[in-house]
Amino acid sequence: MRIAMIGTGYVGLVSGVCFSDFGHEVICVDKDPGKIDRLRRGEVPIFEPGLEALMAKNVAAGQLSFTLDLAEAVAGADAIFIAVGTPTRRGDGHADLTYVMAAAEEIGRALTGYAVIVTKSTVPVGTNRKVADAVRAANPEADFDIASNPEFLREGAAIDDFMRPDRVVVGVESDRAKTVMAGIYRPLFLRDFPIVFTGLESAEMIKYAANAFLATKITFINEIAALCEKVGADIKSVSKGIGLDGRIGNKFLHAGPGYGGSCFPKDTKALARIGQEHAVPMQITETVIRVNEEVKHRMIDKIVDLCGGSVNRKTVAILGVTFKPNTDDMRDAPSLTIVPALVGGGARVRVTDPEGRREGEALLPGVDWFDNAYQAAAGSDVLVILTEWNEFRALDLSRLSRSMTTARMADLRNIYDAESATAAGFIAYQGVGR
Repeated sequence: MRIAMIGTGYVGLVSGVCFSDFGHEVICVDKDPGKIDRLRRGEVPIFEPGLEALMAKNVAAGQLSFTLDLAEAVAGADAIFIAVGTPTRRGDGHADLTYVMAAAEEIGRALTGYAVIVTKSTVPVGTNRKVADAVRAANPEADFDIASNPEFLREGAAIDDFMRPDRVVVGVESDRAKTVMAGIYRPLFLRDFPIVFTGLESAEMIKYAANAFLATKITFINEIAALCEKVGADIKSVSKGIGLDGRIGNKFLHAGPGYGGSCFPKDTKALARIGQEHAVPMQITETVIRVNEEVKHRMIDKIVDLCGGSVNRKTVAILGVTFKPNTDDMRDAPSLTIVPALVGGGARVRVTDPEGRREGEALLPGVDWFDNAYQAAAGSDVLVILTEWNEFRALDLSRLSRSMTTARMADLRNIYDAESATAAGFIAYQGVGR
C-alpha cells in the first residue's frame, strides 16, 4: 500500500520506517526543511537503537522517502497517518491539538481520491470526529474514512515494539476502512499478533487508560518503597513477591525517582483533564500525578541527607539525565527537577550521560559535562545514579570511591547494594526502598 506519514518526530519516523519494512511505499512529511534534509542524507535526528540502519535499508529499497510537500505525499495514498505532536497545553493540562487540526485541514485540501485518515498521535477522546469535521470543512467533497490507531512504542525498544507488539489497536467505523487497516498490518496478523478493532472513542480511551495504569504501577511501587525504608523491608524483594502474581505482573514495579518521558506525564494530565470536563474526576490519576512529583523531591532529600543536610559547596556527580536508558529524550525527566534543585542549593554538579548531552546542555545550565562516570566522579562528594544505562551497571566501584573526595552514593535505580558499595570503599550508600 501507499502510506503518507505526516510528522517525522519520534512516533512518525519510527512508524514510517517500520511500515516501509513491511513492504509498503511510505512517504514521510515534515515542515522542517532542516530535518528533511538530514533524513534524506540518512541522518536520524533522534537516538533509537536500530532505526538508522532500518531506515537506510528501506530508502535503498525505494520503499521510503521524505518530502516537505504534503500534497505530493497524499496524492494516491491509501492511508494518511497524522503523527504530529500533542504537547500538554499550558494552563489547563489538556493536550494541544493545534498541530493535529492543522494537519487535518491541509490533508483535506490535498485529498484527490479515497483514503483512510489515521490518527497516530495521542489525542483526547472525541478528537477523531473533530479531525473528520476539519477535513470536511476544508473539502466538502472529500472521500475518506477516519481511523484511530494509537501507538504503544517504548523509547529505546520502539522497533521491537512495532514489529512484535503486544497488540495493535485500530478504531474504525466502516468495513472499507477496516479492510485498508487490516491490509496495512497484514504482516503482523499473519504472525498471530493480536489486532483489536474497536470504535473510535474506545481506541482513543485505550491509549490514555493504558498509560495511566502503567504510571499508576510506577507510582504505587515508589510509595511502597518509601514505606519500606521506614519499616525495614527491601523493595526489590517486595516487587518480586508481588510481581510473580499473574494478576499483577512484574513490569513497571521498579522503584526509582519517578516516571518521565514524552507519554506518561502528558497523558496522565490529559486524562485528568478529560475527566474534569465530563464531571467524572479521575481521582486515582490525579493522585498519581501529585505523588510522582513528590517522589522526585524525596530523591532530592536523599542526596541532601547524604551530604549532611546541605549540598552547598558540595560536588555532586550525576550519572544519567535522560528519563530512561537507550534514548536521548529528556522530556519531563526526573533530572530536570533534581539537578536544578542541587544547583540551586549551591552544589557543583558534574554530569555524564551516553546520549543526553545534546539536549541536556540547554536544559541543565550551570553543570559541567564529562565523557564517562569516572571523570564525573573524580573529586566529588556524592555519586548519584539517576538513569540506569548499561554503562553504569558494571562500574569499578573501588576505582570510583578512590577518586572521590568523600565516597558516598545515592543509587536511585537500585543497581548496586550497600554491601558491595561498602566493600568498595563507599562510606555511605542510599538506595530506594531499602
